[in-house]
Amino acid sequence: MTNEIGAMDSLQIREALPHRYPFLLIDRVTTGTIGESITALKNVSNNEPFFQGHFPGKPVMPGVLVIEAMAQAGGVLSHVTMIDLEPKPLFFLAGVDNARFRRTVLPGDQLVIQVDVERVKRGIWFYKCNATVDGKIAVAADIMCAPGGER
Repeated sequence: MTNEIGAMDSLQIREALPHRYPFLLIDRVTTGTIGESITALKNVSNNEPFFQGHFPGKPVMPGVLVIEAMAQAGGVLSHVTMIDLEPKPLFFLAGVDNARFRRTVLPGDQLVIQVDVERVKRGIWFYKCNATVDGKIAVAADIMCAPGGER
């Protein structure tokens, strides 16, 4: 068995996460290592429902949704790491520390989301996350996800 996480399309992501439109915020997984890291993509489109009100005439992806996209990528990583566990745990965002918003995310941008596991303690996953656009950090944060039920 390999420790590499291969590319995952939107159908495979939906098998790993309970999120659905309009709240599934990652489009593709490009690579990763089970139990260690994952890289995911979010293609930001003019058609995103949040752009209607954030902000009319100057659409900006809300920073909290970038944080949510990072948490979802972490959820996929947790899922593929614990693939043999039954029943499958459902992970919830439990904390965000050291969040920094360095640039706006606009329609047409592609977010590259990098999530690295810092540690897992008592079932709580601690991640170090970055979301970049064109190689520049848009958002960085430390995120905690905790199990809160079953899928």
